[in-house]
Amino acid sequence: MNEEVEMAIDDAKDGMKDSLDHLEKQLAKIRAGRANPSMLDGVMVDYYDTPTPLAQVANVNTIDARTITVQPWEKSILDEVSRGITNANLGLNPQSNGEMIIIAVPMLTEERRRDLVKKAKAEGEHAKVGVRQKRKDANDFIKSLKNDGLSEDQVKDTEDSIQKITDEYITKVDALLGMKEADIMKV
Repeated sequence: MNEEVEMAIDDAKDGMKDSLDHLEKQLAKIRAGRANPSMLDGVMVDYYDTPTPLAQVANVNTIDARTITVQPWEKSILDEVSRGITNANLGLNPQSNGEMIIIAVPMLTEERRRDLVKKAKAEGEHAKVGVRQKRKDANDFIKSLKNDGLSEDQVKDTEDSIQKITDEYITKVDALLGMKEADIMKV
């Protein structure tokens, strides 16, 4: 019986960690005014009539805090890469010099910064919902074990343990959001 309890707690931790990892990836896509290669992670390029992630057909780098360079491995797909970046609706304007694509990342306005903070907070709420869902799943499993002979004290203790883990992950989500908000609002 204790093995099942430990398994439920470990599954909850793993699920909560996955929610936190997903939040980190989503926050990396929200630009904070500085050029970052991860800004282009979601860009798909039409590579020989097959939608392909940009990272699989080109090198993406930053040369300074305001400029991203994209160097396709084949010059023949330069226009397709440019089109993919434009179609991704990232608010970026790719410029080609015949060898590579250069993207100047514009300064953010105060209003745009606030919008990005709202977007980051929305992603944080999604992460919190994921964490709470894992808590609910684990608690439901523990309650089902009560019918199989787990004592009420063990159920209560396990639920308390799961709540402590949940609180830790909610705190981590809030900390990530706080850092991202400070990063976005910094001029």
